[in-house]
Amino acid sequence: MSNGNGAPPEAAPPPQLNVLAQYTKDLSFENPNAPSSLAPQQQQPAINIQINVTANNIAENEYEVTLSVEGKAENAGKVMFSFDLAYAGVFRIVNVPQENLHPLVMIECPRLLFPFAREIIATSVRDGGFPPLMLDPVDFVGLYRQNLERQAAAQATQAKPS
Repeated sequence: MSNGNGAPPEAAPPPQLNVLAQYTKDLSFENPNAPSSLAPQQQQPAINIQINVTANNIAENEYEVTLSVEGKAENAGKVMFSFDLAYAGVFRIVNVPQENLHPLVMIECPRLLFPFAREIIATSVRDGGFPPLMLDPVDFVGLYRQNLERQAAAQATQAKPS
């Protein structure tokens, strides 16, 4: 099969995902009870981590994706340390079907950012006088599904007449 001039038909261009920039938007580390929080502890602290992903279309085919990670370590009701990191990247995405774009932006982009955010958090916690906090890998597919379910539930609640 040819396109009329003897040349083979043109294949669709392959999908592309490029990282144009990545950066810390916001970083906060608190060690409110130092130096007593640095003393050896009888038990492991309870560590609570929350992760969120947001995205903005900033130009044609370009998206800023922000991975927000908040954490707090408590022991015996006292905060040992807390942190709040917003780590972002600008991604250029071309030749991706519209129906695949949202999952790509909300799953693959934060997956690419996560190792860098993890390192920043580990270093911040270490610099705060504690052993480095190594975050477990994140299931961004699961997080994406949870967010879709939460949005659907919120829309269903809003749609009900009061």
